[in-house]
Amino acid sequence: MKTTGNTVFISGGSAGIGLAIAKKLHAEGNIIIINGRNEERLQNALKELAGATAIQGDLSLESDRLRITEELKTNHPGLNIIINNAGAAFAYLLNETRNAHEKAAAEMNTNYFSIIHFTELLLPHLLQKAEAAVINISSISVFGSHKMLPTYGATKAALHSYTVALRQTYEEQENIRIYEVYPPLVNTEFSAEIGGANGIPPSEVADELLAALEKNQFDVPVGDAKKFFSQKPS
Repeated sequence: MKTTGNTVFISGGSAGIGLAIAKKLHAEGNIIIINGRNEERLQNALKELAGATAIQGDLSLESDRLRITEELKTNHPGLNIIINNAGAAFAYLLNETRNAHEKAAAEMNTNYFSIIHFTELLLPHLLQKAEAAVINISSISVFGSHKMLPTYGATKAALHSYTVALRQTYEEQENIRIYEVYPPLVNTEFSAEIGGANGIPPSEVADELLAALEKNQFDVPVGDAKKFFSQKPS
């Protein structure tokens, strides 16, 4: 699909992978709208994105999803790409906690349920566009869990399953495309607890996404995640 002239909403766009993607698409000549929970961080991010817009809100809350959806449709009618990037992860060991179910519920709400709802709210708008896309930022964790993130991987596996079904649902409609990005460990504040300093730079994820958009490559493995796709039978 085209990589310039789009209006793009990026959740979790004030830092990390989201901000790297925002910068890359901004440099390509797209209108950028970033979202995050912290207003100060959003304003700092905007200093690196001249002319971009920020919408503060927590997409894990239904009331904020509804509010942000209406704001996007009213104030940004050209919106044709949403990037579901905001996520939650808890690093802990199952034998050292008594509230794994609470952590899992919070992760599942942010990484899965809220994405389904937010996408559902905006799909009627996106389907009216000549060219549109839903881009879900998944994870290498789709392919296997880690003891330090015992419930996070399951949420990303659920998101993957939903993304595949969404793609199949709209595969005959040429005006909308469904992408999934699989980052490995990335050096961000989000991953600091699990050794993120050893990960790839977030700009690498942004570069891979842009290249995939240009080629209409709907699965976008990054870094170490590529080995799982190279093992797939042709």
